[in-house]
Amino acid sequence: MLQYSMAQKLFAELLGTAFLLATVVGSGIMGERLADGNDAIALLGNTIPTGAILIVLITTLGPISGGHFNPAVTFVFWLSKAISVKDSALYITAQIIGGLLGVLAAHFMFEETLVQFSQKVRTGEAQALAEVIAAFGLVFTILATLKFKREAVAVMVGLYITAAYWFTASTSFANPAVTIARGFSDTFSGIRPADVPAFIFAQFIGALLAWMVCAKLLREK
Repeated sequence: MLQYSMAQKLFAELLGTAFLLATVVGSGIMGERLADGNDAIALLGNTIPTGAILIVLITTLGPISGGHFNPAVTFVFWLSKAISVKDSALYITAQIIGGLLGVLAAHFMFEETLVQFSQKVRTGEAQALAEVIAAFGLVFTILATLKFKREAVAVMVGLYITAAYWFTASTSFANPAVTIARGFSDTFSGIRPADVPAFIFAQFIGALLAWMVCAKLLREK
């Protein structure tokens, strides 16, 4: 079994989350610029790269850190006693920093103002429920795939997020680090900072519910 230091694991989480956000925000900017006002095309241009990069990142960095790139996922692995409280806190810190760095990188590449605050409103009960469902589905996908076909996790996560971009009203943030970082991008994929706390709360609720369901559903006799 491969062994890596905590420093290596934290850098993997930071790097992976940075590339995830650079992809989410960068593809959103590119998609919007090329779509000529067609939001469906812009969203499609945002969706495919996000699903694709998740497959790449989980495959390449997952063996080092577990490939969480998501505080809600780290939270669930803490609930499962697969990671300590201290290590969870370090992972989440690395993920948040990585996400912010990824947004800055995307802004720089597309010659946007580096530090922004999103004005895109994403609020209301429907959006909150969408994030509960999005996070539930993501965590369920991870836990069930780990149980039945561990080597397929990367592909399954990429496919799930690709689908969830379109079947959830919120476009499936499903990730507190992503949500925080997107609050600092007034671009296609942004979210108004005032709406961030409700999204994060919903994401943790969805993750918790998925963990509870999997604890019962996946338990063998």
